[in-house]
Amino acid sequence: MTKWTGVFPAVTTKLTLDGKVDIEQTKASIDRLVKSGVSGIIVLPMLGENASMNMDEREAVIRAAVDVVDGRVPVLSGLAEITLENAKKNAKLYESFGAQGLMVFPSLGYKTDNRETVAWYKGIASASSLPIMIYNNPIAYGVDCTVDVLKDLVDVPEIVCIKEETGDIRRVTDMYVAFGDRFSIFCGVDDLIVESSALGVTGWVSGMTNVWPVECVELFKLCAEDRYAEARALYRILTPSFHLDTHVKLVQYIKLAESLVYGAPEWTRAPRLPLVGAERDFVVSTIKHAISALAARNKKAA
Repeated sequence: MTKWTGVFPAVTTKLTLDGKVDIEQTKASIDRLVKSGVSGIIVLPMLGENASMNMDEREAVIRAAVDVVDGRVPVLSGLAEITLENAKKNAKLYESFGAQGLMVFPSLGYKTDNRETVAWYKGIASASSLPIMIYNNPIAYGVDCTVDVLKDLVDVPEIVCIKEETGDIRRVTDMYVAFGDRFSIFCGVDDLIVESSALGVTGWVSGMTNVWPVECVELFKLCAEDRYAEARALYRILTPSFHLDTHVKLVQYIKLAESLVYGAPEWTRAPRLPLVGAERDFVVSTIKHAISALAARNKKAA
């Protein structure tokens, strides 16, 4: 059975100023992530503006990611659809494009009840041979894969991982009590990673790793090695920026942060617009404060 562990950034899709997919910039950012020590990548997540991409664009992004990664780490694709028919069809397509796993959203068009949620994930699991990470974010999507729901999915071998993003830190332990190590459990929100690691998560789907991959990999490693005093010190530097990962405008925020830190394009696709005014100033100030604090930390360590 597939066992994913480590830091899996939810990769932003780089765009040009006029909204076209910039494949070369996307490949460059993915290569930077892999060279920085991440354990896997996830293209076309919500952060990657999945829902705004047509199928030709999605194919180009997946194939480009597989090409640049070149087997160094697993390449997963987000799968975000409204109907089960489309979800099953696209699961097969993404497999044919070279994806090695799927991060599967609930239906984007309807808040399924528990029975419907089970049928949704079972149906998608039956459509391809790819291992599946369940994207569990009831705050954003109104559907919760609770322990009771997972009890009806525990015998589906393709479902191997849960991205836990309920915001309720108790859920991590509840899943371990119910299922042992049947599922890999990933923290799905940046500003809960140290707390989640203390409870035993095996991985982290991270937005801000796009910005600071070396530091985020280090943070995860410190926690995995029970070096929590050092982890807390780094976490306190990064947490104000990590809070940006939980905002409705996380795409704009993280892309702006990438631009500030290493020059990546910040452009998004409408209806998302570039940040302006006090909101932009707040994000810039937050990121620049972290840049300065990290530089001071590195100087002290040198």
